[in-house]
Amino acid sequence: MLLIPAIDLKDGHCVRLKQGEMSEATVFSEDPAAMARHWLDAGARRLHLVDLNGAFAGKPVNHKVVRAICEEVGDDVPVQLGGGIRDLDTIEKYLDVGISYVIIGTAAVKNPGLLQDACSAFAGHIIVGLDARDGKVAVDGWSKVTRHDVVDLARKFEDYGVEAVIYTDIGRDGMLTGPNVEATVKLARALRVPVIASGGVATLADVEALAAVEDEGIEAAITGRAIYQGTLDFAAGQALADKLAAGRDA
Repeated sequence: MLLIPAIDLKDGHCVRLKQGEMSEATVFSEDPAAMARHWLDAGARRLHLVDLNGAFAGKPVNHKVVRAICEEVGDDVPVQLGGGIRDLDTIEKYLDVGISYVIIGTAAVKNPGLLQDACSAFAGHIIVGLDARDGKVAVDGWSKVTRHDVVDLARKFEDYGVEAVIYTDIGRDGMLTGPNVEATVKLARALRVPVIASGGVATLADVEALAAVEDEGIEAAITGRAIYQGTLDFAAGQALADKLAAGRDA
């Protein structure tokens, strides 16, 4: 199982939010490209970027920083990006600067046709991000909870041809309270495509809990605040996940 460091971008800085609240942003670095290199040096095999300003504005805002990160990373590891992606032109521009996977969240829920067109036009490069509270999908930077059931919607998007589903439990995100393993497994069992867990991964015990259910279809876990505040040592977390995987394969 991959452990994926999150680099959340707000006003050009690397920050973390609590439960998606922009007013609850903590700045961890004023040089996101250097932070990306830091995580690569620590053994990251994929990076997760979010344009937080873009998610709220509905259009890319931190594109210059995204470009700088892609230039720093080069071909070393894949980079996935979400936030403010609402049209095919934006997807194409991000792929052109070096983004490997584009994450569509709110736009997929509000405009499923866009997701379907994106999967057709950019096959192999589209991930859908589903953020949920109590099993219901939230949109617009988590400010609105819809009536859509997360499992039903994920199945629909799987049929469109998405590469993976990122599942975030809003109640756990940035709170260091541990991931919602039960809900994540429930979603993974309902799908053929991989699920990437997000929200609440805070300790080695959390990594172990998710790695234990990797075979259910959970290929990766995104972690943010924990690796910046130090409750989780990223290199140790990835090493543990690799060790557990090797033990199961032995």
